[in-house]
Amino acid sequence: MANDLRHVVGDAPRVMVVDGSKLVRKLIGDTLLRELPGTEVIGCAGIAEARAILANGAVDLVTTALVLPDGDGMSLARIVREAQGQAYVPVIVVSGNAQEMLETRAFTEDVTDYFDKSLGHGALAAFIRGYVQPAPIEGARILYVEDSRVVAVATKRMLERQNMQVLHVLSVEDALEHLHRFRGRTDGDVGADLVLSDVYLKGILNGHDLLAQIRTAFGYGKRRLPMVMMTGDDNRDNQASLLRDGANDLVLKPIEERLLVTKVLFQLRLGKLPEPGKG
Repeated sequence: MANDLRHVVGDAPRVMVVDGSKLVRKLIGDTLLRELPGTEVIGCAGIAEARAILANGAVDLVTTALVLPDGDGMSLARIVREAQGQAYVPVIVVSGNAQEMLETRAFTEDVTDYFDKSLGHGALAAFIRGYVQPAPIEGARILYVEDSRVVAVATKRMLERQNMQVLHVLSVEDALEHLHRFRGRTDGDVGADLVLSDVYLKGILNGHDLLAQIRTAFGYGKRRLPMVMMTGDDNRDNQASLLRDGANDLVLKPIEERLLVTKVLFQLRLGKLPEPGKG
């Protein structure tokens, strides 16, 4: 398949930004115009204005606040999905409590992704760039834990197409052994730039155990060593537990290449950005 990971295709995509705050609409619009010159940004204060825009033609991407003057972002996402020709348009929720909503699995399947405002404007630019103009991070090191060799071959290929270096191991024990080799190094290298792990693995330890070890025993936070968990479990409580215990993000199986790579690239970029309030 082609390596083009853009969710927004074309030199002049139409992006609808829905937020009750004129200032927030301008912020997101300015970010889009900076990251993708030529974008047509259509600002809407709420669902009613968004309906009118959708009735007059297709859009290529939608960002929405969680709370709108005349409804909420989930309702808007459903309206976008129901609009003719809009079934595969990315709908991104931009909100101050998006992480909390994700942890409680309050988002619906109509929402493509979320962005938490608390991550800051630099992270917002990196996040939007991942959808409108994704770029590889040369040499990024991914520690990938998957006990199915067939699944691993396909997923590893997705990441290597973006020039990532993938170290595949079959078990949590192997992953921990690798990380232990780098523990305490004076140069700050922890052995990987990101860990990608299946949740259910053969052996004594599973992906959730690996998450707990990295966040507690090793003491690596979300930016020091991002963790993206892959799962086919549609139980919302189990998904929420992973996020509460320190997973940066989840990718649901079966894996969709563009979404997996977009999420991985975002977490890699986020890890290199200064935390809000720290410079």
